[in-house]
Amino acid sequence: MDFLFTEEQTMFRDTVRRFAQAELAPHAARRAREPGYPWDVARRMAELGLMGIALPETSGGMGGSLVDAIIAIQEVAEACPRSADVIQAGNFGPVRTFAEYATPAQKERYLGPILAGRAVISLGMTEPEAGSAVTELTTSATPDSDDFIVNGTKIFGTHSAEAEVFLVYVRFGPGLDGIGSVLIEKGTPGLTVGQPTAFMNGEDWAQLYFDNVRIPAANVVLGHGGFRKQIMGFNVERLGNAARAVAVGRHALNLAREHALTRKQFGRALCEFQGLQWKFADMAVRLEGAQLLLMRAAVNAGDGLPSAQDTALAKLACNEAGFFAANESLQVMGALGFSEESTSQYCLRRTRGWMIAGGSVEIMKNRIAEGIFGRSFSQRPGK
Repeated sequence: MDFLFTEEQTMFRDTVRRFAQAELAPHAARRAREPGYPWDVARRMAELGLMGIALPETSGGMGGSLVDAIIAIQEVAEACPRSADVIQAGNFGPVRTFAEYATPAQKERYLGPILAGRAVISLGMTEPEAGSAVTELTTSATPDSDDFIVNGTKIFGTHSAEAEVFLVYVRFGPGLDGIGSVLIEKGTPGLTVGQPTAFMNGEDWAQLYFDNVRIPAANVVLGHGGFRKQIMGFNVERLGNAARAVAVGRHALNLAREHALTRKQFGRALCEFQGLQWKFADMAVRLEGAQLLLMRAAVNAGDGLPSAQDTALAKLACNEAGFFAANESLQVMGALGFSEESTSQYCLRRTRGWMIAGGSVEIMKNRIAEGIFGRSFSQRPGK
């Protein structure tokens, strides 16, 4: 299998790299400390055509491939980890599921501002009693004439404190086939966005409360039986998560490498100590191996969505490699890496969060085992 970039992809990579190193890298540490969504970066990304890279041109996207989007998010993440959140939101997050299954009218209304870097969409999936067991969600959408009435709550949504529109997983009826999704705009009567709460990585999230929220039937994205399609679309979000984990781990490794080349102890540069050399070798092996699994998942997807098995393998490997590299890099840098003046400690916090977000590493292991044995394993207690 050939993972070499085409001539066009190589040119694209080099263009994004020059932009990221010139405009984003110099202020990476400052952005890592700043709260809120980086709207200035989002608008600049939109100007450069880095939003909606793999979305069809008919939907307002650039008509590129999933590999193209991975190139962009990794080049940006290596230069400025915080800025890569914008690439995720404009290419891999719920925007991809939305663009895949939304109606033409829905796309016309919402995609334009998102791809222009003026708005962001948030996914309402997790609930207080439905995390990894997402199929136990209880947020309901009850038909009422030509409308639906939504009741329930959502937590831990990325960008939920800043979003203008939410793609909300709801229950239309019992069982797996009763789960679908709807669009709910900020400001809709009955929707309350709670006070922002910070994750360990500094990102804000806000709890969403739906109290008899009335929405038109035109706001339904996927009705009865839509859950499986939503999860297939969610696999793209997981690859964005995986791509950032590897790239941010590489960002941390590069910081530690420069430190090891210039910092001296006991009259020698740190890179001359075998114990530290082995750390760098271990980091490189894990990151390179994870990158190959990531590219396999993207290449195998072709023009469609990546498979669940390829995605699970890639996400698990990338999450663990990214966190390992960030942790080891911080150890190499010592107190400097632990300081907020460096992005090293930020890389550690970010990569740790991705081991939970988008499907925990334990859930990925369950999925991989199902692929190995060719059967599903219920985590629920037997009746």
